[in-house]
Parts: sequence; C-alpha cells; structure tokens
Amino acid sequence: MVSRILGVLEDTWRAIQHHHGEVPPVVVIIASGTDGKQARWGHHAPQRWHVANQDRAEIMISGEGLRRGARSVLGTLLHEAAHVLSAARGVQDTSRQGRYHNKKFKTHAEELGITVQHDPKLGWSVTTVPDETAGRYAEQVSALDTAMKLWRHAENQATTTGRRNTNLTAATCPCGRTIRIAASNLEAAPVICGACGGTFQPKDSS
Repeated sequence: MVSRILGVLEDTWRAIQHHHGEVPPVVVIIASGTDGKQARWGHHAPQRWHVANQDRAEIMISGEGLRRGARSVLGTLLHEAAHVLSAARGVQDTSRQGRYHNKKFKTHAEELGITVQHDPKLGWSVTTVPDETAGRYAEQVSALDTAMKLWRHAENQATTTGRRNTNLTAATCPCGRTIRIAASNLEAAPVICGACGGTFQPKDSS
C-alpha cells in the first residue's frame, strides 16, 4: 500500500512538472514527520540523491500527514515544489536554518498555484490549495484519495525519564486562527475550526 501511494506521489510530481516546466525531477520518499521538536508535513533537501549522473533533491512526505486527505497532500507537494523551483533559479527563499519562508518563496508558491499565509516566526509558510489549483490537478487528487488508505502514527514523544512530554504544538487553520495543542492530540484526529470549517495544521506544515 505504501508503494502504491509513493507511485501516485511520483505521478503527481510529474504532473507538476508538466504544468511548470522549470521544476526539475526529484526523488520522493515517505518518512516520519514527527521525529523532531516540531511536526512537519514535508521537507525539501537539495542534492541528496545521485541519479543517472545527476544530483537530485529529496522531497519527503510525512507518513503522519497522509491522514489529512489528498488535497492537503497535494498542497505539501506544491509547497516543496516551490522550494525546488527556487533552488533551480538560484534563489534563496528561506532563512533561519530553512525555517523562515521569505517573500521570494511566496512568489514561487503563488506561481505554482498555492496560497500561503504569513506567520510571524515562519514567514510565508502555511499552505492551502485554492479550488482552481485543485481542479487543475483533479486527476491526481482523485488518485491520491484512492491510494491513501493508511497513515503513520506519530513518534513516541515521551522523555527519557518516562515523564509525559507536555510541549504544545502551534497549529493554524486556513482562516488564520491559531491554537496550541499537544502533538498527540493533533495527530489523533483532525481538529476543525468552528469559524471556517478548515482543519488546523502545524504552523511549519507544508
């Protein structure tokens, strides 16, 4: 089942390349997004793989994030594609060890058809997929929805002393409201905003 999801993710990346010719090929993997202090839905790591005498970037899609639904995963792929496009153009689109997304990232993200909201600590990072873009990738969204029948549980957040980790994760919804919630609760099931009906996601999500 995981290999099927990975195949659809790769097909979706090729669709992104079809619509945006400057986006280069990458290596897509599925891995943990909760193995650090802050949960993340995806990650771009440049020049991590050597393929056919060329270096390619790695795009990680978190196994935990597969529970969010196909449209949100498409948003993550497009978010990471914006980073890849920036790298291909020689543009630095982040700072603070890659955490803060600047206006150059925003420009590339909007070029690829996603909407990004500003966060004081993370910049133009919080991603949503507008209806027009979802329609453009309707075939890929449908294939993802069919394939995504499993997701990964979050890493054990317990401390080495055996005490429960009470650190809270900042999460935001599409209308911009922010909450702080235990990562385990955010992982257990979608948290719905009463104002816009959207799903709260970690602030550094893609």
